[in-house]
Amino acid sequence: MRKVTIAEVAKRANYSKGTVSAVINSKNSVKPETRDHILKVMKELNFRPKGVARNLKKTSQDKSIGVIIKDLNYPFYASIATGAREYANSKGYSVIVASSESDHEREKELSHLFSTKDIKGAIIAPTVEGRAEIEHLFKLRMINYPFVLLEDVKGIQANVVAIDNTKAIKRAVTYLIDSGHTKIVHFAGPPNSSHTQERIEGFRHAFSESTLAFHKDMIVSVGSNYEESFARTLDYFKCRSRDSYPTAIVCFNDLQALAVLTALKELKLRVPEDISIIGNDDIYYAKIYPVPLTTIRAPQHEIGKKAAEILIENIESPTLLPPKRVVLDTEFIVRESTKVLKPELQFTK
Repeated sequence: MRKVTIAEVAKRANYSKGTVSAVINSKNSVKPETRDHILKVMKELNFRPKGVARNLKKTSQDKSIGVIIKDLNYPFYASIATGAREYANSKGYSVIVASSESDHEREKELSHLFSTKDIKGAIIAPTVEGRAEIEHLFKLRMINYPFVLLEDVKGIQANVVAIDNTKAIKRAVTYLIDSGHTKIVHFAGPPNSSHTQERIEGFRHAFSESTLAFHKDMIVSVGSNYEESFARTLDYFKCRSRDSYPTAIVCFNDLQALAVLTALKELKLRVPEDISIIGNDDIYYAKIYPVPLTTIRAPQHEIGKKAAEILIENIESPTLLPPKRVVLDTEFIVRESTKVLKPELQFTK
């Protein structure tokens, strides 16, 4: 199918090509009502900006996608990027990986850079720490720029590839309850994250199906990065008496779990003798932590491959496709950071 040109957008919108170009490049010189009208026309025509390389002779670099992750140093995202690269390469696409460092402005800059250069689409791990911002994602939708999110973002209808967080956490908490634990808490992640809310829901579900009562103070907002998690873990235990300590903590992710392990060691609390710990992700290093970590294994490679598959399907489609949401299952991995308090109990599979 023939690609729509800037000239055609300009003609339909009744504005100059320069004005259309200014909208594509987010120039402040365009009035809001003009911008909105041109974006609407772009959507109607299924126009996709080709970027600055439009006049260059086609090379293998013309077929490239971008991946925006939160932290290059966290193995979870590195594995996802590897999975995306493997699938993209098999389809003739190269992959450019960049990190937002969990910063909204950096994510916005990278998404704008990708959409205005000759990068055909992007896989984005959205920044959810602090105040959620979606204006840049909304703009990508308006200009029909293909992208896939690695978690749901409220207010945005988009392609999403994620894991079944509710089911995963429910399984982990049920394991603890079946192991004889009654004093269990969940160290939650960023409040604006859909993953955080889904994991809290899974925690609640596990209690609703047991004889134990759920209380709101079982959910402790700790965050997802190491420094924040370490400091808040220390604060949590220092303001409680020993007899009110939990016997088990279900963490938001493996990085948080490492921070909790380190904080507990500083407090002279033993894992799992005093407190059992469960992580989430099963990053490569989880099995070589000071205490090998019981955790939830996310199919990181598969997440990346599936995201790349959906992205390339959208890039190569001559028509606008409806958003697709893929939810992948997880696996519960038992290692040495959890203790069975009642060995005679039969575990729920």
